[in-house]
Amino acid sequence: MPTAILTGQPVPGSPLEGELRSLGFQVRRAPAAPDVRHALAALPAGERVAVVDSAFVGHRHALRLALTDPRFDACAVTGALAVQPAARPALERAAAAVAAPAGAPTADGTHDAARPDRLAAALQAAGTAVHRPDLGTLVAAVPATGAERAGASAAVAAVDEEAVRLRTAVKSRDGFFTTFCVSPYSRYIARWCARRGLTPNQVTTASLITALVAAGCAATGERWGYVAAGVLLLVSFVLDCTDGQLARYSLQYSTLGAWLDATFDRAKEYSFYAGLALGAARDGDDVWALALGSMILMTCRHVVDFAFNEANHDATANTSPTAALSDRLDSVGWTVWLRRMIILPIGERWAMIAVLTALTTPRTVFYALLAGCAFGALYTTAGRVLRSLTRRARRTDRAARALADLADSGPLAELAGRILGRVAPGAGIAAAVIGSAALIWTAWAYPFGSRQVVIAAVVYALLAGAAVARPLKGALDWLVPPVFRAAEYTTVLVLAAKADVPGALPAAFGLIAAVAYHHYDTVYRIRGGTGAPPHWLVRSIGGHEGRVLLTAVLAAVLTREAFPVALTATAVFVALVVLVESIRFWVSSGAPAVHDEGEPA
Repeated sequence: MPTAILTGQPVPGSPLEGELRSLGFQVRRAPAAPDVRHALAALPAGERVAVVDSAFVGHRHALRLALTDPRFDACAVTGALAVQPAARPALERAAAAVAAPAGAPTADGTHDAARPDRLAAALQAAGTAVHRPDLGTLVAAVPATGAERAGASAAVAAVDEEAVRLRTAVKSRDGFFTTFCVSPYSRYIARWCARRGLTPNQVTTASLITALVAAGCAATGERWGYVAAGVLLLVSFVLDCTDGQLARYSLQYSTLGAWLDATFDRAKEYSFYAGLALGAARDGDDVWALALGSMILMTCRHVVDFAFNEANHDATANTSPTAALSDRLDSVGWTVWLRRMIILPIGERWAMIAVLTALTTPRTVFYALLAGCAFGALYTTAGRVLRSLTRRARRTDRAARALADLADSGPLAELAGRILGRVAPGAGIAAAVIGSAALIWTAWAYPFGSRQVVIAAVVYALLAGAAVARPLKGALDWLVPPVFRAAEYTTVLVLAAKADVPGALPAAFGLIAAVAYHHYDTVYRIRGGTGAPPHWLVRSIGGHEGRVLLTAVLAAVLTREAFPVALTATAVFVALVVLVESIRFWVSSGAPAVHDEGEPA
């Protein structure tokens, strides 16, 4: 159990000790600075510790934000400081450093050296990052006189703390459908869950199960199944919003929750695509190519978002006329919502899928999905290309490393990079585009099993190595990872379609789903600050160029009937290797608590 150390003399009538216990802390008193040091030394090293001023006046949720958020090693508000076990040694050094030489009390009888605010300042000065949450209208104060205490208590009473908790449980930046059609009531569902002891992970799992049941209903191919699937998909989305709101409402962040939150959205959506394709097949309509195309488009679009953000979030001189225009448009309220809606974020997208599933056919759903997502992808990518060409940003080594990790280059590209890097240094995006375009055109233009596709795959591997032979710091080098994703996924789609045998496209769907999971896993590890998956994992599944070459060779040497079996075996191997390592990482103590606080994709 975490411990809260109350510093200074007790204040008669203060509810502080009870509030700390309600937050899950055991309470110890340490009136003087030496007492604080002794109390810290006596506590187990693996516990979270809080230091709170006995004179603190404020909202319980202000204390909750400062003392219970697991995402930060150290967190503070006025009069309260909490540290995770990783920052305990730094806190003990700070307590020793700020102690008064003789432990002399201040005028009010307390020991100023032991106050949390001074400890937080000493921690910050010594190099430990101290997070200070935005309290908004919440109160956190340490009044020095009775009059000040009365004023602070009046300020606390004037604010509806529960209304603040509900409001801040909702993302500050979200899509139109989520903001106006889901969050007004899903926040109350989150509170209902919190009061009954449910965790965000349980709600996330319920959302996944609901979406899988929806996919199963769609797979029946019956009208009742499509209607039920549409309704259940919307219910799943409400639960998907609720889990994050529950995490923010109760500050229940966890590494396992980060993994579930990061992967289940894609698993739900792509499973629903598969359900629609199975349902259409029962009615005699083969839409597997459309389902696979929709998954490819969505994944490539997400990689564009991730790569652009990783390339630019810490770049210097990161301004442009295009960005300035975007900022001016953001000052006009209606344009903000319009620009969020036209890119078809997850709320609008799932609502469209649900309604069309209930009222039309799977083919119509995929046509609408492909058209809407293609427009959104073109809109966002064009804007980012213009920003990149008009800004003079200087990318950091960290950004270049992140882009190289997102590229997912295997041993063939590494070897080609060492050879061709001397011939074509800094080829970057040009080599990636040329190799990818040649590969896709060859796969499309030549019959199934042609040796020309194998040759094009070899050339693609060589140019892929040249593309990443030097740090990806060019203006458009952030496009290299999504170009590679489009090349790999589209090649598998084209070859499976040209095989023209039962099971080829579903097998290709499974293979691309397994590889896409690996790419999403890479993204969330990088966003969490832990870097890409281990190098052995990337090598064992071949890298993007190795998988492309393998698929081309399988198409060339196997019969059409054997090709789906080979794709299925490859998909199973990739899925097993990637999932085992991913689960091991995300349930480990060193995994980051990555939670999306921005607009959903």
